[in-house]
Amino acid sequence: MIANPLTAQAVADLVGGRLSGPGDGLLRRVRSLDQAGPDALAMCASRKYSAAMAHTRAGAVLVAEALAGDPGPATRIVVADPARAMFVATRAIHPGVAPAPGIAATAQIGPGSQLGEAVTIGPYAVLGARVRLGARGHIGAHVVIEDGVTIGDDVRLDAHVVIYADAVLGDRVWCKASAVIGGPGFGYASDAAGHARIPHVGGCILEDDVEIGSNSCVDRGSLDDTRIGRGTKIDNLVHVAHNVHVGAHCLMMAGVGVGGSTTLGDRVILAGQVGVIDNVDLGDHVKVGAKSLVIADIPAGASVSGIPARLHREFLRGMAAMYRLGPHAETLESLAKEREDA
Repeated sequence: MIANPLTAQAVADLVGGRLSGPGDGLLRRVRSLDQAGPDALAMCASRKYSAAMAHTRAGAVLVAEALAGDPGPATRIVVADPARAMFVATRAIHPGVAPAPGIAATAQIGPGSQLGEAVTIGPYAVLGARVRLGARGHIGAHVVIEDGVTIGDDVRLDAHVVIYADAVLGDRVWCKASAVIGGPGFGYASDAAGHARIPHVGGCILEDDVEIGSNSCVDRGSLDDTRIGRGTKIDNLVHVAHNVHVGAHCLMMAGVGVGGSTTLGDRVILAGQVGVIDNVDLGDHVKVGAKSLVIADIPAGASVSGIPARLHREFLRGMAAMYRLGPHAETLESLAKEREDA
């Protein structure tokens, strides 16, 4: 990965930290405390990692105020929030390199399509008719963008992404490899003859700053639009069904499935492998624990877990009661057998 080396003093200035020790050493990478060498910046945000900090070979360490005097490297940068400071420093030391603008010779651009300035279109990408691609868009190899799609500025579509017809992507959307946006939802009219597909004529809208992980799918609406609110981040292997409305700045971890016509408020968090059935509403700031199943509406601010999902404290109490009963199971079975034999 391309590096932009910075001195410890430059990092301290960048993150607004207090430098302790020599500040002229060059930092060429960021690493964990265990893996860092003399040219690396590491982080210690908790006393839980004090032992690792004491033995690290890092050239400099971002530390919280409470850890400023703990054993470790001579060069340390004291900050209020080491994790946030590490994020800022990482972006500066590893800025990445934008691909040179240009259109590959094997790319296909359909009639009536409009391309913004400084776009990059990779080998064998296919843009249908009337596609509008904003400025500085990066379209990877083998991407397919069907007819009538509208894409904002600074959008990144990695290799093999598919955007179905008439979808709308806002500014700074990032779809990772093999994501599928705006495909027909899973809707059928069933009778004795079988399952007849219901036409899905709604749209699919990703607002500004949305990220979609690899192999994740966001279906188009059947009648209304499917909408993913601004700033929402969706992990790999997530499925969002037709007509779902997701609020702003939500997080969905790997393996999540959201049923059709469900609504998520703002800043909802769905942990890994959560399932949400169709036609339920989750209020703002709801948190759902990993592997839970949501089968009913959840009010704003609630934290739930379990199958079916219930308030997290209730779930923990129920689990604790079950485990307390465990040691008595053999006794109960013996009493039951004695009763049967009597």
